[in-house]
Amino acid sequence: MARAIGQFDPQKTLFQSPGLELTHTRQTGVETGAIHRFGAGKEFMLQFSKYQGLGNDFVLIEGRQGQLNEAIINPDPAWVRRICDRRFGVGADGIILALPAQGDAELRMRIFNADGSEAEMCGNGIRCLARFLADSDGDAPGRSWTIETPAGLIVPVLQEDGQIRVDMGAPMLTPEAVPTTLGIGADGLPQGQVDLGDESLTVASVGMGNPHVVVPVDDVGSIPFDRWGAALEVHSSFPAKTNVHFLQVHGPESLEIRVWERGAGPTLACGTGACATLVAAHLLGLSHHTAQVVLPGGPLLISWPDRAGSVFMTGPAESVFDGVLVPDLVPADKEGPAPVAAASQPFDCSKDCRDGCRQPDNCLRIEAQQQVQSLLDSMSLDAMIDLASDSLEQRTRSRFEQNLGG
Repeated sequence: MARAIGQFDPQKTLFQSPGLELTHTRQTGVETGAIHRFGAGKEFMLQFSKYQGLGNDFVLIEGRQGQLNEAIINPDPAWVRRICDRRFGVGADGIILALPAQGDAELRMRIFNADGSEAEMCGNGIRCLARFLADSDGDAPGRSWTIETPAGLIVPVLQEDGQIRVDMGAPMLTPEAVPTTLGIGADGLPQGQVDLGDESLTVASVGMGNPHVVVPVDDVGSIPFDRWGAALEVHSSFPAKTNVHFLQVHGPESLEIRVWERGAGPTLACGTGACATLVAAHLLGLSHHTAQVVLPGGPLLISWPDRAGSVFMTGPAESVFDGVLVPDLVPADKEGPAPVAAASQPFDCSKDCRDGCRQPDNCLRIEAQQQVQSLLDSMSLDAMIDLASDSLEQRTRSRFEQNLGG
């Protein structure tokens, strides 16, 4: 669905306004990241895309041009839980926001778990974001992105086969960095026994910008997965809670894990968890520095070629569908409507006016909003929903045809 910024062009199924151009568009003529305003200017429809990596699924929301309002950028946990609810919302393991960078990177990622809490990093999520960016901008294999996350700068690269290879950075192997109260063991990482009451488990802990505990077991299919996973997530040994991975070793290059994610519970995959598992297994002498890690949702190739360097993850990410949140599901901005578009170069309204309007006598944002309001006042809600459906269908068809051609 197009971002509404002016005159309607039926040939492109988008709104156009002279001097207001966006740099990020899908290769369909349909602009992304739409926020559409209705009625008295207090209600919006919000476009999103659904992506999954090995069954770990996310709602992706475009905001690189600064078009999202504060209530979406810093969401209420209750709103996140509603959108991620699989019966009353879209349904997802989390929400990912693509935002303007705060430093020298291309963009910033924020990711929120299904329980409303914010995660520092997510391996499957970063692959889904990279695939979303490639689909949005029409990027070819070899394209890389520098992405700010709370865990640091992450660099995913689009591969020839469509998979995403991600430099996940170096693992964190000190107790304070994970964080954990476990002490450094003989194998050079936090390890020891964790008491669950009637049972004691031998564990090792690794940080990948977020905390992980790895539990080697003989058979991942025969353990009390839910009980152990829930207990370890909130165990006092992990002051920031932790992601939990039960590891079965099939060989030095073949590992299998079951995942209990912090803030989400059982999931089909966890990219940072697969990285943490490979690091722990290698230090414990259970695997080589490169191995296939099989998760319930499928395999990831994980490599840690240099113990002083980065862990690399390679795996798939795929689009599922595009959609629009109706006004009742879009949080209202207490400080007024969001910017609708960025100005043309060299003046960039979405960046230059981030802390306040710098052209009050010639405000492009106000002009665009007035154009939008005039147009939307003449359209019914049903007409706008029909337009959204037609635009999303066009974009999805174009992406499908592009994949067939590639």
